[in-house]
Amino acid sequence: MSVRLVNLTKEFEDPEREGGKLVAVREVNLDIREGEFVTLLGPSGCGKTTTLRMIAGFEMPSVGEVWINGKNVTNDPPNKRDTSMVFQSYAIFPHMSVGQNVGFGLELKGRPKAEIEREVRQIMEVMGIADLAHRRPDQLSGGQQQRVALARAIVNRPSVLLFDEPLSNLDAKLREQMRVEIRRIQQTFGITSVYVTHDQAEAMTVSDRIVVMNRGRMMQVGSPFEIYSRPENRFVADFIGRVNLFPVKVRSLSEGHCVAVDAAGATLEAYSHAAGVKEGAEALLMVRPESLEISAAGQPLDIKGLAGEIGAFIRGAAEGDRRFMLAEGRISKAVYLGATVEYEIDAGFEKPVQAVSHDPVDAGFWKVGDRVRLGYRPKAAHLLPLEE
Repeated sequence: MSVRLVNLTKEFEDPEREGGKLVAVREVNLDIREGEFVTLLGPSGCGKTTTLRMIAGFEMPSVGEVWINGKNVTNDPPNKRDTSMVFQSYAIFPHMSVGQNVGFGLELKGRPKAEIEREVRQIMEVMGIADLAHRRPDQLSGGQQQRVALARAIVNRPSVLLFDEPLSNLDAKLREQMRVEIRRIQQTFGITSVYVTHDQAEAMTVSDRIVVMNRGRMMQVGSPFEIYSRPENRFVADFIGRVNLFPVKVRSLSEGHCVAVDAAGATLEAYSHAAGVKEGAEALLMVRPESLEISAAGQPLDIKGLAGEIGAFIRGAAEGDRRFMLAEGRISKAVYLGATVEYEIDAGFEKPVQAVSHDPVDAGFWKVGDRVRLGYRPKAAHLLPLEE
């Protein structure tokens, strides 16, 4: 393992209570493989940045250990750990040229001048900033400054590269470009990377694995697909994108085939379930907005042995084409976004149901007030425990 965190816990003094403690990070255990890109994701105050700072050595853990490349570095200062940090503020020295900024770490290590020039030139060519070598930082755009900060961190060839929300100061379009660029560069050099962000799309784009955190704890660790499509609890499902949750009671569970019933007794199915879901218990059927299918209400259904029209099984040409009906409702909101249309449907649940229709030129539009039927395919559904 490149990085290992063992029972990592960090407490701070509580300014509102004499002698009281605030637990910022609680019992984090995580193994990060060599060359892996892992993102710590969560809302403000969840403990992700504190965890990163403990890996870097800027914060000392109250309990637990930090291991890098098989060595316990818990008590080592930052300059004794084989890591480099890319900060949110870039931290570029204003009195130095771009080339001097990039080579600064190598100068501190006492490398020969010819070697520094060669390494700086090579890394700047990879980063696409070779023509900026003699510019001052105040002559650079935000994206260029970000590339300089990244080049300065990578040129030292660290074992672990740490990112503290590096794109938060960029505009939306540039963030999209830079997150793809960061992933490309990380894969080019194969550097183990730990990345902190509160942006779900950013985490999904750059990561091999995502660690979702809340209130100092790890809520789930998994690939972007697992985190988005197979969350283990309601917090992860809610935090990663938008989600529809329908109350059900679990009838049976097996690998790839879960059967439940809704409040009206209609049968529903899903292909997967979280570990906390139990037979006979109350649960939540999760369907993402883009997985809901909208059709006109009142169309005839091919019903075979299931309870009523809602929840009815529509036979398809193949097993993967099965559909189940969730509800009927009325369009209360329609937002056209070009490639998609986002809908809200009042269907008698506690919250409006969210649905996304792709390629509206081909699929057409539903208007506010239209009555529609909502269906889904079981392979797009996932069961969550009712209680976290």
